[in-house]
Amino acid sequence: MKVSKVLFLLLAGLLFATVVFSQEDEEATGEGSDDADDEDTDDTIPKEDEDGVLVLTKNSFADFIADTETALVEFYAPWCGHCKRLAPEYAAAAKELKENDPPVLLAKVDATQEMDLSQEYEVSIVEYMKKRASPDWQPDPDAVQVLTMSNFTEVINREELMLVEFYAPWCGHCKALAPKYEKAAQVLKSVPNPIMLAKVDATAETDLAQMYGVTGYPTMKIFRKGRPFDYKGPRDEHGIVNYMEGQRGEPARPVKDLAELKRALHEEDVTIMGVFDKTSDPRYQTFQDALQDMRDSYRLTYTTDEAVRKQYKANPGTVLVLNAERYYSKFEPKWHVFDIKEDTTPEEIQVFIMKHEFPLVGSYDAFQDRYSKRSPLCLMFYTVDWSFDHREATQLWRRKLVEIAKDYKDITFAIADEEHNSQLFKDFGLEESGEEINLGIVADGKKYPMEPMEEYDEDHIREFLNQFKKGKLQHRVKSQPVPKKQQGPVTVVVGQTFDKIVRDTKKDVLIELYAPWCGHCKKLEPIYKELAKKFKSVKNLVIAKMDATANDTPDEYKVGGFPTIYFAPTNNKDNPIKYDGGREMEDFVKFLKEEATVSLGSLKDEL
Repeated sequence: MKVSKVLFLLLAGLLFATVVFSQEDEEATGEGSDDADDEDTDDTIPKEDEDGVLVLTKNSFADFIADTETALVEFYAPWCGHCKRLAPEYAAAAKELKENDPPVLLAKVDATQEMDLSQEYEVSIVEYMKKRASPDWQPDPDAVQVLTMSNFTEVINREELMLVEFYAPWCGHCKALAPKYEKAAQVLKSVPNPIMLAKVDATAETDLAQMYGVTGYPTMKIFRKGRPFDYKGPRDEHGIVNYMEGQRGEPARPVKDLAELKRALHEEDVTIMGVFDKTSDPRYQTFQDALQDMRDSYRLTYTTDEAVRKQYKANPGTVLVLNAERYYSKFEPKWHVFDIKEDTTPEEIQVFIMKHEFPLVGSYDAFQDRYSKRSPLCLMFYTVDWSFDHREATQLWRRKLVEIAKDYKDITFAIADEEHNSQLFKDFGLEESGEEINLGIVADGKKYPMEPMEEYDEDHIREFLNQFKKGKLQHRVKSQPVPKKQQGPVTVVVGQTFDKIVRDTKKDVLIELYAPWCGHCKKLEPIYKELAKKFKSVKNLVIAKMDATANDTPDEYKVGGFPTIYFAPTNNKDNPIKYDGGREMEDFVKFLKEEATVSLGSLKDEL
């Protein structure tokens, strides 16, 4: 059986379709292969144009499909603007993918010449254009539903599952999201059991925005029969579609017996299991609601099997957090138990799970996102390898750390592979250490490296931890060199000068945290420079920027994307205002006029 995978790109119709052909080898090539091998039969062999794209005709198409493992075929029209804009990118892709292993071929069909072939694959340029030329033609309505106070409650209570975006018309992020959100809505509208995507203008529907805690834009919420949950997925078309498809059904899946539970237990992570005698128990729904925001974070199960309950000595209406067997130690239970009461809230279950989501010493590599939220976090760097030949050595060092961790319950401990976390290792300043074992603590965004040990010394580690708890350790700041002289109107901040410049209580500071490679940052640069020039005469107002990829920032100035902009007023440096406004000059000027605590002098009247 030969399988050809071909993706047809139908630009003239602006449609996408995937077709998979599965044919017997002899059927794909025909009973006689002489014609296919005849190099003199020009029209049966695809020609390559000057851009490296194969040109297909009706005579060459069938053999090409039969003989090609994977290909992308574009049906185009020479007059089509979309096709012309795609041409250089398509040619570049053809060149690169041809060298792939295995190669992926890119081909094209002139749909205006090969009408029979086009119609066979449902490409009808004539019908497409006739339909749109008709005076009665109307574009398809937006798939994203508009919600207001008048219809909001009725819609969210009706839908089993839906996504709502709270946006502001002037918000740049919202504008960028809009076409992706609409495309995702179109896809999810057409699937079996459609999922509605909706939007709310939070600047017009202020009561709704306040009701759901909207403080920035866009804010996205999932609703299940009126119950709101935070959306934690991607913000591109395919990401939204896939994430919402994954939100169907209850987050915890049933395990019917001990054998099935054994297969479900996570090798590296905790497994969350609800224990009930029947799913009609009201506590069961409380349990499932608690896990809605956790469905991507843990392995989630529940059981009504009596044998499982007996095995774990668990009463109906309990939640078990089961440690991975790999991390068992004599200093901690193999599982933790929470009793659900009639008045227990989902939030209380979530707190319990997060309290016990890590063993005394777990593996940082597998769960960086979760560990990065823990503070303080003590990491032991060495060669962490769970393969059969190295497992014993990995466990040996981990168990040594367990002996210490049991006495410091207010610190989270984990082992981290030095090679896989090379950048973090460098951020601690430990790259010059030639020792087998190194330790460091991350707390409130600051990094505290331990002096390297020539030999493993438990007392040395305990002294390091005690000094940290007493506040006697000096943290290391990742920083670019301090500029010898400020050049240009925008003040350059680095890690070592952040406190001196941004936390100066005599000055208001607007600081942009950027990445050198960020397109949005590059687009903002001339506007931001003009802004700095405009306010240059204001003595106690600083317009600043810092490369957040090369310098550490305090926790309260956390970077959520690039650029991230904060305003640090003179009277509240520890609680800066995150700027979420537009990115034109007038937007920044309006913001500074409203938020500045220092005198803008005569300039304020000009504004």
